[in-house]
Amino acid sequence: MSLSASLLNWYDKNKRALPWRETRDPYCIWLSEVILQQTRVNQGLDYYHRFLHAFPDVQSLAAASEQEVLKLWQGLGYYSRARNLHHAAREIAGNHKGVFPSTAAELKKLKGIGDYTAAAIASICFDEPVAVLDGNVARVVSRLHALDIPVDSTAGRAFIVDVASQMLKNQHPGSFNQALMELGALVCTPKSPNCAACPLSVACLARKQNEIERFPVKQPKKQPTLRYLNYLVISYTQQGEEFFIWNKRTANDIWKNLFDFPCIETDDVAEVEQVLDAATEQRYFSGLSYVVKQVTSEYTHQLTHQRLIARFIRIHLQGVPETFPGSIAIRKDKLAELPVPRLIDRYLANLD
Repeated sequence: MSLSASLLNWYDKNKRALPWRETRDPYCIWLSEVILQQTRVNQGLDYYHRFLHAFPDVQSLAAASEQEVLKLWQGLGYYSRARNLHHAAREIAGNHKGVFPSTAAELKKLKGIGDYTAAAIASICFDEPVAVLDGNVARVVSRLHALDIPVDSTAGRAFIVDVASQMLKNQHPGSFNQALMELGALVCTPKSPNCAACPLSVACLARKQNEIERFPVKQPKKQPTLRYLNYLVISYTQQGEEFFIWNKRTANDIWKNLFDFPCIETDDVAEVEQVLDAATEQRYFSGLSYVVKQVTSEYTHQLTHQRLIARFIRIHLQGVPETFPGSIAIRKDKLAELPVPRLIDRYLANLD
């Protein structure tokens, strides 16, 4: 039995029962792939069901507002995925009359769909013989060949795609691609792989060399940039209701189009008085007197290439402020409706 046939036989007996494996609807496959790009299956499953409930087809997703999409995505991180998902849905609903392109080359023309997602949709839904490359596939192939080239380099990616493409020949493309990814997820894991259960172990060079956990080789990671965020949680009372000042992030930075509080970013840890002086100069308080109700301890939040050190300064204004550019006032009982980053959501969970 060939390695590919052994892999497919293993997959048929061991694959997990997942809802997107019960359909070849490209909308469902696309949605699952985008959600799972930077998310574990057990976390992504709930989001998948929620999205399908809210937006059962590409037309309903296209008709939604971006704020609705971002709010539903809240907690998954990498929010550009949600913005691109929404943008591509509008492209498909409008330019393609709701019909998904059937080739990887055409799919890649859509916003946010790269090589991996295009190959997954094209192979699973339309039987195009194109190999996928994700972290699981890279790990399996690099161990199989004891690949000393970094898998995240151009040469490494090209080698892995070539090997996977050769193995894919004469197999059902969608089943083969899912089998290879599933093997990496369940058996050829990053730590303590279960080689005894692997259908490819007979040909695995890393196992023969007893160097399994040395692979995959990766390029050195860059040190994350440190950012110090001093959030001004500004509230005021009007007609017996408490309102909070919010900022919508529109710059090409983290969390674009999500909401957070006005923020004074500093180069290092700053004294509260320094932050308040800077906020006064920028007229965040509209010239009103105020009371500092709370200064939190540090919140840390890790992004791919950034580490955020945040602090929240709770301020209540003695009067009703003027508006300032980029800000909106939201009543306290409406705060849960805003799409916010996980860092802000953590703070809101303890807001008195």
